[in-house]
Amino acid sequence: MPKLTDSDLKQLWARAEAHASAQQWDQAIGCFTRFAEACPDDPRPFVQLSYVESLAGRYRPARDYAVQASRLRPRDAETVKELVARLRTFNEAEAFKRYFAGLGPLSRLPIPLLLACAAQFSYLNLQGEAIRLLDEAKRGDPEYPATLLARGQVLLYLGRFEEARADIDRCLKRAPELAQGWWLLAQLPGSDGATRHVEQARAQLQRPNRPELERVLLQMALHRMLDGLGDYEAAWQALEAACAARRRSLNYKPDESRALFAGLMAMPLAAPQPLASPVGRTPIFIVGMHRSGTTLLEQLLAASPEVRAVGELYDFTSAMRYGTDHHCKGAIDATIVARAGAVDFPEVGRRYLEGMAWRLGEEPFFTDKLPSNFLNIGFICRALPQAKILHMVRDPMETCFSNLRELFSEANPYSYDQRELADYFIQYRRLMAHWHRAFPGRILDVDYARLTEDPAAVMREVAAFCGIKFIDAMTDTRSSTRAVATASAVQVRDGVRKRAVPKWVPYARHLQPLREALQAGGIEIGSAD
Repeated sequence: MPKLTDSDLKQLWARAEAHASAQQWDQAIGCFTRFAEACPDDPRPFVQLSYVESLAGRYRPARDYAVQASRLRPRDAETVKELVARLRTFNEAEAFKRYFAGLGPLSRLPIPLLLACAAQFSYLNLQGEAIRLLDEAKRGDPEYPATLLARGQVLLYLGRFEEARADIDRCLKRAPELAQGWWLLAQLPGSDGATRHVEQARAQLQRPNRPELERVLLQMALHRMLDGLGDYEAAWQALEAACAARRRSLNYKPDESRALFAGLMAMPLAAPQPLASPVGRTPIFIVGMHRSGTTLLEQLLAASPEVRAVGELYDFTSAMRYGTDHHCKGAIDATIVARAGAVDFPEVGRRYLEGMAWRLGEEPFFTDKLPSNFLNIGFICRALPQAKILHMVRDPMETCFSNLRELFSEANPYSYDQRELADYFIQYRRLMAHWHRAFPGRILDVDYARLTEDPAAVMREVAAFCGIKFIDAMTDTRSSTRAVATASAVQVRDGVRKRAVPKWVPYARHLQPLREALQAGGIEIGSAD
């Protein structure tokens, strides 16, 4: 093959990008591969090959190209930012950490690169590493709004609320137009009842030519602030506007969700495996609908000296993606289900445990608290016979309303329309009933209301099911100082509390479509009184 000139390489790269823009994945891969063959020490084509293979749905080569690119140790900031995002996408945390360590002292890294890498550490739930980078970025420029916002977010996860407030206030003083700042401020304790914040956020909504996502952030912030002031009508108007705008931006098809649930329930099941004697560390999966109390349960379990709490992770999803060689969005999709029949489940379990090992200490148990792993229960039971599965069960209206008023990533697109949310909840309940029939004794339902009323009794049951010793500290979340990177980061640090009046009750009139849809699906709904 003749050597390519610089002009040839530029044309080849342009053709590759044009093919990728046209979603002609195989042609794009061919061009980037030729470029990589001509320039084997250049990491850029390997990063792009990783992207394109992912877009083509092929997980293994996408992951391999990202790891290969990291071994070439790119140094230019743009390639570094792309590469660290790629490595985190595949949960290649150790490769990411090794590569990042090779970039040199933090003081020599530009602030945008510090921010990009801090974000990836935070996504990996390594909040201590993230704040170390953000502290360095703040030393470099104490007034840079992007640093203050990112640092405020991570400080919130770490429970350092006053420091978070100081950074967010400082950011908004410099750049009041940043919608994310108002949204973050509304998450902090004590921010939901400040009239001046409401006035300021409303003023920001009046700015012309606001992108829709910024308007969503501001409306969600207003909802929380107005709710704290007891102005429920105005709070509902803000929430309704935010949900409608967010739903317009998402390509969600309820029929695809129904088909996914139906596919999971139609899967042929292997003969039930006996509960395995624990070999090495035993995972405790905490599953359920988002906002059902999974963070609370994990925080209580974290008080046990036998348990390492590691948070909300996609490691099992990564193992299934690798096992099926398919890169899906979210925890699972129809292709994963269709290919599951050919999966080597013991290998999936081994890969999962090996991928988790770097996070663990000497504790014999660890938690994996990704709520949407309820979709993966059939795979978990086959891949990890020793795993314990705790299913959080919460009042349907409380659960659904809590989802409706939360701004999620694209992973939960069903949560912005009352009827779509109800439909998803109904399918979830049916699937959980199916898993209980299919895997008797493998799943313990943990009732949120009982847990908040009598944490000692419920945690004794949880401990017995998991095979750990109950201790009194497991009844109070305040005994834990671990970082919490979920929507419950603030509430969970306030101890175990039962609300006298559920949050949805003041909005009962507006939530009739949700109530009616749940009831039509056979879900029992309690009184709002």
